[in-house]
Amino acid sequence: MKNSHIYAVIAALALVPWFVGSQYVFHIATMIAISIPLALGMNLMLKIDQLSLAHPAFMGIGAYGSALMTIKLGMPPLAALTLSALLAALIAALTGMVFLRIKGVFFVLLTYAFGQIVNLIFQEWTSLFGGNNGLYGIPKFSLFGLRLTAVQDYYILGLILAAVFYTMMRAIERSDIGAIYASLNENEMLCRSLGSNALAWRIAAYTFSAFVAAIGGGVYAFYIGFLSPDAFGFRVSVDLIVINAIGGAATVMGPLLGSILIVPLPELLRDARQYQLLIYGICLMVFLIFCRQGLASLIQPKKRNG
Repeated sequence: MKNSHIYAVIAALALVPWFVGSQYVFHIATMIAISIPLALGMNLMLKIDQLSLAHPAFMGIGAYGSALMTIKLGMPPLAALTLSALLAALIAALTGMVFLRIKGVFFVLLTYAFGQIVNLIFQEWTSLFGGNNGLYGIPKFSLFGLRLTAVQDYYILGLILAAVFYTMMRAIERSDIGAIYASLNENEMLCRSLGSNALAWRIAAYTFSAFVAAIGGGVYAFYIGFLSPDAFGFRVSVDLIVINAIGGAATVMGPLLGSILIVPLPELLRDARQYQLLIYGICLMVFLIFCRQGLASLIQPKKRNG
C-alpha cells in the first residue's frame, strides 16, 4: 500500500468523530492524538536500541509543570507548556549523561528507578503537587486569546501536535541523523570509527524524546483539568511499548498505527478491565510470533532489491 493511500485512510479515520458526533468518541480520539507524540518519543529511543522507562516521568513533569506555572505563577498556558517541556529536556540531558553510558537491562532499570522517584515526589510533596488526592483547578489552554473548552478543541490541538511531531520524526528518520541512529543500533563500533560521538547522539535522542513526552503531558493536563500520580506510573511505559511493538518499532508509522489500535482498548474493555493486561499479553504474543515487525510491515512491505 502506498504511503499516500495510508495517509488518506488515517485522515478519514481522523474525521470519524465529527460524523459520529459523540462526545465520548471525541474523548477517545483526543486521547489517541495525545498518545501519538508519546509513542513517537519511545520509538526514537527504540531506534537507538535503548528501552527507556522514564517517559511517564517526563510526561508528568510536563503536565505538573504546565499546571503549576499557570495556577501558581499565572503564566500563559503556551509559555507554561513550553517552559515545562524545556525543563523536562534539561533534566533528560543531565540524567542522560549518566544513564546513557550504560546499555541493556541496567539502563532500563535506571530509567525505571528515575520514573519511580519522580512519581514518588508527585505523591509525597502534597503541598505542591496535591499528592494522591490530585491537583485541581487547572485552567483551560488558551492561545492568542482563544480559550479551548470543548473536547473538539483539544482533539484539533492533539491532531496538530501529532502531525507536527510525526513530520519531525519522519524527517529525522529519512535524514543523515536517522542514518546515524540506525548505525548506532546496528554497529556502534563502526559508527564510532567514522567519527560519530555515540554518547552525544544518544543524549540528543533521549532529550528530544523527553521534550515530546512533556508536551504531551502538558496538553493532557490542560485537557483533563485534574492530575494525579497514577496517570504517570509504570503502566504508561507498558502502553507505549505495546503500541510500538504492535504498530511496528522499525518505522515512525508504527507508533501512529499502534496508538489508533491500542489506546481505545481500555474503553472497549471497560466491562472486562481485570482481563486487560491478559489481552495485551495475548496481542503481544500473537504479533511477536506471527508479525514481528508490527502492523506497519503489513501495509508498508519493504521493497526487495533487484
